[in-house]
Amino acid sequence: MITTALPSNQEYRREVREIDLQDYKDVESIAFYEVATNLGSGMSMEKERSLRVHICTDQNGDNFLHKMLHHLVEHKEKYSNVMNLLFHGIEWQTELVQLLCSFLGHGSSVKHVEFQKNVFSTKSAAALVPLSEMIQRNSTIKAIVFSDCRIGATGAKLLASALTNNRSVEEFQLWEDSIGTKGAEELSKMIEVNCTLKLLIIFDNSSITAAPLISAVLARNRRVEVHIWGQCRHTRGGMNNTKIAEFQPETGDLRIYNNISSTHLQRVVCAMAWNTTVTTLDMSGVALKSKWTKELRGVLERNRMLKAVKLTRCCLRDKAVVYIAAGLFKNSCLESLSLDGNHFGGVGLEHLLCPLSTFSPLQRQANTTLKVLSFGGRRTNLGRYGITAILQMLETNQSLVHLVICDDASLRPNDVVRIFTSLERNTTLRSLSLKGCRGVEGEVVLQTIMGMLQVNPWIEEIDLHETPLHVAGKTSEIYKKLGQNGSLVVPNDLIDLPLTAPICCRVFLCGQELSGKSTLCCSINHCLNSIKLPRMSEIRTSNTPFEQMVHTNENEANFVFDGNTKLTLCNLGGYEETFALHDFMSVVHGGPRIFMVVSSLIGKPADKYPKSIDVMEQELIYWLKFIVSNSRRRVLHSFMPCVTIVLTHYDKVSQLVGGLQSIAAIVQRLREDFCSYAEIYPTVFAVDSRSLVSVNKLTHHLRKTTKTILQQVPQVYEVCNDLVRFLHDWRLKNNKALIRWSEFCEICQISIPVLRLRSRHDSVEKVDTRRRAVAKSLHNLGEIIFFEELGVLIVNCEWFCQDILSQLGALKSIKIENSGFVLKQDLEKILQEKMCNHQIQRSNWRAGAPLQSGDIINMLLELELCYEQYPGNPNTLLLVPTMLEESKEGTQQWQLTMPECRYAGRRIECEDTHMFLTADFFPRLQVRLHNKIMCLVNQQGALYNLEKYLIYTVINGVHVRVELGMKLGSSIDVLACSSRNVTDMVRLLHKLVIPTILNLCPSMTFKESIIRPDCVKYLIPQRFRTTQVLPVKKMKQTLLSMPAENMYDYQHTWNAVESNKRIILVSGLDHARDLLSDDDFQEVLHRRYYDLQHLATELAVTPDNMLQPETIPESNVVDPSILGIAKGVEMVLQRLKRIEQGIRDLKEEIASLRYYEYHLVTELHRKMDYVMNYNIQLEERKVPQLFYLVSLDRHSKKLVTRILPGMQSLRVHMLCEFRREMHVLEDQVGCDLIQVDNQAVQCLLPYMSKFMKLLTFALKIGAHFIIGMGEMIPDLSREVVHLLDSSAMYGAATSALSVGALGAAAMYGKARNGRRQSGASDMGEDMKTARQWLVDFLKGQGILTGMDIAQRFGLWRVRYRDDGHIAWICRKHIVAREDEIFELPL
Repeated sequence: MITTALPSNQEYRREVREIDLQDYKDVESIAFYEVATNLGSGMSMEKERSLRVHICTDQNGDNFLHKMLHHLVEHKEKYSNVMNLLFHGIEWQTELVQLLCSFLGHGSSVKHVEFQKNVFSTKSAAALVPLSEMIQRNSTIKAIVFSDCRIGATGAKLLASALTNNRSVEEFQLWEDSIGTKGAEELSKMIEVNCTLKLLIIFDNSSITAAPLISAVLARNRRVEVHIWGQCRHTRGGMNNTKIAEFQPETGDLRIYNNISSTHLQRVVCAMAWNTTVTTLDMSGVALKSKWTKELRGVLERNRMLKAVKLTRCCLRDKAVVYIAAGLFKNSCLESLSLDGNHFGGVGLEHLLCPLSTFSPLQRQANTTLKVLSFGGRRTNLGRYGITAILQMLETNQSLVHLVICDDASLRPNDVVRIFTSLERNTTLRSLSLKGCRGVEGEVVLQTIMGMLQVNPWIEEIDLHETPLHVAGKTSEIYKKLGQNGSLVVPNDLIDLPLTAPICCRVFLCGQELSGKSTLCCSINHCLNSIKLPRMSEIRTSNTPFEQMVHTNENEANFVFDGNTKLTLCNLGGYEETFALHDFMSVVHGGPRIFMVVSSLIGKPADKYPKSIDVMEQELIYWLKFIVSNSRRRVLHSFMPCVTIVLTHYDKVSQLVGGLQSIAAIVQRLREDFCSYAEIYPTVFAVDSRSLVSVNKLTHHLRKTTKTILQQVPQVYEVCNDLVRFLHDWRLKNNKALIRWSEFCEICQISIPVLRLRSRHDSVEKVDTRRRAVAKSLHNLGEIIFFEELGVLIVNCEWFCQDILSQLGALKSIKIENSGFVLKQDLEKILQEKMCNHQIQRSNWRAGAPLQSGDIINMLLELELCYEQYPGNPNTLLLVPTMLEESKEGTQQWQLTMPECRYAGRRIECEDTHMFLTADFFPRLQVRLHNKIMCLVNQQGALYNLEKYLIYTVINGVHVRVELGMKLGSSIDVLACSSRNVTDMVRLLHKLVIPTILNLCPSMTFKESIIRPDCVKYLIPQRFRTTQVLPVKKMKQTLLSMPAENMYDYQHTWNAVESNKRIILVSGLDHARDLLSDDDFQEVLHRRYYDLQHLATELAVTPDNMLQPETIPESNVVDPSILGIAKGVEMVLQRLKRIEQGIRDLKEEIASLRYYEYHLVTELHRKMDYVMNYNIQLEERKVPQLFYLVSLDRHSKKLVTRILPGMQSLRVHMLCEFRREMHVLEDQVGCDLIQVDNQAVQCLLPYMSKFMKLLTFALKIGAHFIIGMGEMIPDLSREVVHLLDSSAMYGAATSALSVGALGAAAMYGKARNGRRQSGASDMGEDMKTARQWLVDFLKGQGILTGMDIAQRFGLWRVRYRDDGHIAWICRKHIVAREDEIFELPL
C-alpha cells in the first residue's frame, strides 16, 4: 500500500464515536500506522477511497487500535467494501489479534492483508497462532504479505500450516526475514500440498531458503511464480541485496543466479527430472561442478518438456561436459544448448558432438531434436580432437540449425577452411556464428566461404563480427552472396535442359559358357586403351597367357573410355539357373547398345574338331531370338538392335569343313530372316580372343558402330553426359555400387550446376523433379538402376546383376518351408553373409549407406521377383520363384474331383517365330499374378501354390493351372477346372490370368488357342498337346465360313495322341459352342450379323421401304442396277431390327440368321441371273460371262478383288454358270494374264467393283453362292474398302479408305441411288465393255471356238429348256441336269 503525507490543513477526528459511518461507507483500503503518543490518534482520507489511521495509546491507557478494530467488528456490514488492510509498526497482543481475526472472519471482503514491521509477541510468535487459524479458515483473502516482521522459523511454520489447508490465498510474500532452513522446509511442504498459490516471494538473509522452495515447486509441477532474494557480501565488504532464483510459469523460464551451494543446486536439478512446467533452464554465471552435471544427465534423459539449457560461464570442464553429452543420447526434447565461456577442451567437445553425429552408415543419429548449439570462449582449447568432432558433426548431422563458436582463439585458418568445406554437404544448418574467432582471416578463408555459398543456398546467416576478416572489411562479399541466396529466382522447367547425343553405349557379349567371352572382353578393353599396354613385341614374346599377363579389377575392366565415349562391356550368358534374374536386369534398359554373339568354333577347350554347321546355326538362331525377344519387350524401343557375330578359338581349328563360306552363308540367311528385327553386320569376325592383333579389327568395327549408333538413338539431356563420367569417377573413388537418393541430390548440388538449387527460395519440388527426370534418363541409358519409390540408385549395374541377383538362384543352403516359402530372416541372413558383408568392408561409410539384405528384398519386391505371404509383417514368409525346383511328382492331378466338373484351356503363344519367352518371364508372372489375385476382395489367404514352371491357384471356386511351355518355348498354357460352365471359366481367365501374361510383354504379339478339353481333364503332358490346340481365330473363321444353320451343331475333330505306338488319348469330337465361350460365340454371330448388314446395303435395302410385304412377286419389275434390283429384301431389315434389339438364345439367333441369309442369297441369285442374261438379244453368249482373276502364290491362289495397272502373275478363270449352283472348277487350266495395262483396268474395273463385290460379301456371310471360292477370298476387313468404291483407283478426292467400310458403302449407295435412272444404260455399257475385253483377250490367247473354251476352262454351252437362257456349265451339271438343259453346238 502506498501512503502519502497528510496535508497540513487536515483535521483529525479524536474519538471513535465521532466517526460518521456515512462518510466512510465506500472505503476500500485502510492503513494503520503506529505513531508517537504526543501526536495522538486520528484518521483521514488519504485518497478518495483510502483511509489512513494513526494509532497510539493515550494517557489513560486506551489503545485507539483496539477501539478501531472493535468498531470495525461491530459495524462489519457497513465496511463491506474494505478489500485492503495495512498494518505498519503494530505490536500485536492476543486480544488485538482476535479482534482482527473476527473482522477477517466470516462475511469479510478483505482480499489483501499486509504486515510491515509488526511484532507478534515475543514468545514463539504466539500472536500468530489465532492469525494462522483464521487464515486456514478464511476463503476471501487472496494475498498475505509479511515485511520485516521477524516471524522466524516458528512463524513460517504456523503460516505454512495455515496455507496448507487454505484454498483462496494466491499470493504470499515474506520480505527481509530469516526463516532459516526449517522455515523453508515447512513452506516447501506447504507448496507440495497447496495448489492455489500463484505467487511466492521470499527475501531472506540467507540463500539456503531457495533450494527447498524451488525444488518443491519443480517437483510438484506447481505453476507458481517464484522470486527468491538474498544478501551477498560486496567486494568492498558491505552487503548487497541480490536475486537468487526466479521461476516464471507463463514462459517456463527458470533462472538460477549465484550464491547457492552445490548441494542445493543438485537438489534443484534433481527436482526437474519429471517436471513439466520448466522449458528453459538458465544457469549462466553459476559455477557448477561435475556432480551437478551428473544429475543434469538424468534430467536430460527423463524430462520431456525442457527445451533450452543455458550453461554459459559455468566453469564446466571436460568431465562435466561428458555427463551432458551422455544425457543428450537419450534426450528427445531439448532444442537449445549454450555452453560458451566454459573451460572444456577438445575431449569434452568430442563427447558433446557425439550424439549429434554418425560414425557408421548403419548408425542413426542419436539426438535429432537439438537445433541450437553454442560453445567456445577465450579459455577453450578445441585442439585436434575438437576440430575433427566439429567436421564429423557438420558432415553427418541432420538436425542442427544454429551453431555458435564464439571468441575462440584455438581455431586456425586451415581449420576454418575445413569447417566451411564440410558445410557444402550440409542442408540443415541455417545460421553459423564465428564471432570473435581469430582464425577467420586470409584470402583462402574468404574464397572457401564464397565457394561454399555457391553450392549451399540453405545458409541464411553467417556472423563474422569481431573476426580479423571483418575488421579488414572483407565480409561485404559474403553478406552480398547471402542476400543473393535469399532472393527469388525464376524457376526453369525440364524443357530448358539442352539435349545432345549420348556418350555412353553398352556392348553385350552373348554366348554359351567357355566361348571365350571374358578373354575377348579383356582384349577389347586393352585394345581401346592401347596406351596403357606394354609393347606389342613384349606381348608376342611372352610365354604367359594374355589374360594372366595383364590383370585388372573385374569391375574396372567392364568400363572403357574411348575418348569421351564410355563403353560398358556386359558379359551375358552363364549357368542356366542364373538366367532368370541375370537376363531380366541386363537388357531391361533401353539406350544405345550393341550385341556381339560370341560363338566358339569348338565345343569344348579340349576338342580338336570344330562344331558342326548345324550346331552353330542353332546357337546363332537362339541368341538372335534372345536378343530380339529382350529388345522387343520395351514399348518405347524405337530402333533395331545392332548385332555382330564373332567366332572365337579360331587359332585352335586346324581345318574347317567348307571354310568360313558356309558360316557366311548361314549368316546371310539369318540376315534375310531377321531383317525386320535386327541389323546383323554382314562380316563375321573370326578371332583369337587372346591376341590383340586378332581382336584389333573387331575393336575398330566396334568404334565405328558405336559412333553410328550414338548418332541414331534419341538425344538425351546434356547433363546426363556430365553425370556419366562423374558417377564413374565417383564410384571408383568411393568403391561403392549403390547410393541413396539424398546422396545423389548432394552430388547434383555440389558438382552439377544445372541441377543445383540456386536459392533457398528456389522451388525444391521443381529441382527435385528435374533431378528425377535426369535419373530416369540415366536409367534408360543403362548407366544406373533407379528405384524411385525406394530412393536407391545402383551405379554399378553389372555388380548388382552378377553379384547380387544372379546368386539368388544358387542359394541352396536356405531352409525351404511349405509351398516353397522361406523365412524372411533366414533369407536376410544368407544375403547379408554372402553379398553384403564384402560390400560393407570395401565401402566408404562417409559416402553413404551400403547395400543391406533388407534393401535387396525391397528391390526384389519392387522388381516383382518375389512376394511376401503377409505384407507388412516383419516375420512374414517370402517366396522367390527363382529358388523353386521342378516338381518330382509323377502324375499331375486336379485337386478338385467332382463328376460334374467342366474343363477349359487356353494356350497363349508368341505369334512371331523370331521371339520366345525368356527365362525371367515366368518367375515375374508368378509374382505379378499373385499380387493381382491377392488384391481382389475376399481373396486373402486363397490357395496359391508354385513350382518352378507351374502356378496352381483357386479363384472364386475355379481351379487354375498356369504352365510354362517347353524349354525355350514361346507359349503359356492356362488350364481351368470348375463345376461352373465354360463361359464363366473363360471370362475369369480373360479377366485375370491372360491380361497379366500380355502385360508382361506389351510389345510382343500373342495368339490365343483352344486346348482340347480332354487334355485339360487328364492333364496330358505338354509335349503331347502340340496337335491338340486350335487357334480361336481359326475356329471363328470356320464358323463364319459356313451357313448359319450349321453353326450351332458344328463339331471340331481332334486327332488321337500317340507315343511310341501307344495311344495316350483317343480321337474325339467337341462342339464349337463348348469350345468357345458364349461371348466368343456371340461375337461370331454378331460378325455374321454385320456382314449381312453390308450385303443388305449392297442390295439397296433401305429403311424407307421396310413396311412393304416380305414376299416379292415374280412379276415385279427389277431395276437392272446393282444397288436397285433388290426390292424384295425389305422384310430382311425388319427382321434385322428384331435381331438387333436383343436375342437371348443362340439357337433362336442362328435361326434368325438362317432366315435372313435365305432371302439375301435368293436376291443374289436373281441379280446374278440378270447379269448373265442381260442384253441376251444382242449376243448369243459366244463366250462365258462369269470370269474371275486369281493371283498366283507359291502354295495357293487368292482371288483378286481389285485391279491396278502393272499387276503381274495373274490368271483368268471361268465359273460354272449353272443357275443357283455356280462353282469353281478345281482342275481348270485357265489363261495366264502376263501384265495388266491401263486399258485392261478401264475395261475390267466396273465389272470388278459390281460383280466381285457381291461375290465377296456372299462368301463372307457363309452363303455357298459359288462353291470353292471361299479359300481364295482375302480378309474382308482389308479388302472390302477397295471393292466399295473405285475412287481409290482413280484418285478421287474422297477415298473410301478415309471413311471405312461402312462409310464407303453408304457413300457408294447414295451415289448409285442418285444414278438410278441411268442404271440400265450403265449396266449395259459396263458388261459390254468387260465382255468385249474378254473376247479380245481370248482371241489373243488363241481361243477362238467353243471347243477351245471347253478344253481350257472345262465349260460347255447349253440352253435351259424352261426360259431359253444360255449358260456355260461344267460336264458334271450336263450329266446331272440333262432333263433341264440341252447342249448347243460349240
